Amino acid sequence: MHRQLFRRTAAGLTDEQARARPTVSTLSIGGLVKHVAATEEGWAQFMVDGGGAGAESDIDWSNPSPEVIETYEAGFHLQPDETLAGVLAEYERVAAATDRLVLELPDLDRSFPLPPAPWFPPGAVRSVRRTIVHIIAETAQHAGHADIIRESIDGAKTMG
Repeated sequence: MHRQLFRRTAAGLTDEQARARPTVSTLSIGGLVKHVAATEEGWAQFMVDGGGAGAESDIDWSNPSPEVIETYEAGFHLQPDETLAGVLAEYERVAAATDRLVLELPDLDRSFPLPPAPWFPPGAVRSVRRTIVHIIAETAQHAGHADIIRESIDGAKTMG
């Protein structure tokens, strides 16, 4: 349901509108779709073997380089060679792969160590089951962001 609501915020937008940042935030709908797809793909890999957890899982986030920050921030924006249709197609591919994975995983209680980051306690682990909940929560959170941005663009609302 959250994926469907998230995708609905992008319905009918042009690439220019998908890049728009009409609020005080630097977020755009296209950038959010791109970010959610990449993040879900990383967490899906984490559920398989403890790897992944985002493309930046091997980065020391306590003191990231300017290049790391630039790359991370680019993950929230449609680049000149990217289109809304392209990032939506990638999101569909990632979502379908995650859905298949969840059906195939033999042990939802299997846990893996989380990568070092200031937002994870040292030595923390996360189960596959909790990772699935995290993907749902992140999708719902960013769907809310996208809904506010969409309403700011043209008044359209995902619900209501």
